[in-house]
Amino acid sequence: MRKFENSTDLLMDGPALAQRMERDGYLFIRGLVPSADVGEVGQRFLDVAADGGWLDQDQPKGGRVANPDAVCADPEKAFLDVFRRFYCREDTHALKHHPAIIALFERMFEREVLVHPLFVARNIFPQREALTTRPHQDYIHIQGTPETYTVWLPLHDCPLKMGGLAVAEGSHRQGVHDFAVSSGAGGVAVTAPFDGDWRSGDFVLGDALIFHSMTVHKGLDNLTDRLRHSLDARYQRADEPISAVSMDAYAGCGSWEEIYADWRTDELKYYWRAQNPEVQAFDYQYYDRRDEMAFAMAERGEQVARAALLRIVQRDPREDKRARANAMLAVLEQSA
Repeated sequence: MRKFENSTDLLMDGPALAQRMERDGYLFIRGLVPSADVGEVGQRFLDVAADGGWLDQDQPKGGRVANPDAVCADPEKAFLDVFRRFYCREDTHALKHHPAIIALFERMFEREVLVHPLFVARNIFPQREALTTRPHQDYIHIQGTPETYTVWLPLHDCPLKMGGLAVAEGSHRQGVHDFAVSSGAGGVAVTAPFDGDWRSGDFVLGDALIFHSMTVHKGLDNLTDRLRHSLDARYQRADEPISAVSMDAYAGCGSWEEIYADWRTDELKYYWRAQNPEVQAFDYQYYDRRDEMAFAMAERGEQVARAALLRIVQRDPREDKRARANAMLAVLEQSA
């Protein structure tokens, strides 16, 4: 796997950033956000992880050593019960609005930027290959304009062995790739091969990876004994459509009213209303395809279908489908 192409020298040149993104489908920027600003939010995530029992209590908290008996993953209840304590924090949400990030996109877009209300943070337990995020595209999960960009920001130094992110260079130019049901975030994995196209590398606090919604990317196995924490925030031009799903808070973390309940200021509450974005209905065609595959796998007793079924129960608006997924989860429990 080759190293990321470093685009830090293009940071102040908007047209050059846009050209590099169009060519490669990603940008790797060293020190985009001041390390102190990222590290403060990272410390809060670490505090939440410690309070939730995810860290080895016999080790210093700053060492990030995981408690192997506490392994859990989104969207399991054990995960969300702890995770939402971090997600609901005002400073967590403020980080995606950091002026350094907004300024980069203003230069690259040459237009007003819309920060997606929905964002994702990740807690990755070590030595659990089955929980590693498989190759996938964000577009099928977020939709709206394809010209949406994710900023992946590790909340601490993240060497390659800790399980960072890898991108398939140029994969954004080929539309939506074929996929299969998988474990890991999103419950899908792109099935097309990208041998020779993968790029990755080490991150230090403040580094950022930015990629197109169609770019195929994946998590790397966390080979250490430590938790890996990161944040995914998404950005687009304010005059292009956004999907309804991207206007909501992360599933399992409550409504915006519940999230805002303990915030000290009103500055970022419902910030998007002033921009009045064009909101499109979410197209369930990709999820419906994934879910039919998951149902068939569950009937055969294949445990890998569990992550997709849990997502149906948690997030699908159709009651009949949620009931079917619950029934298939019971089948998997019996066959485990």
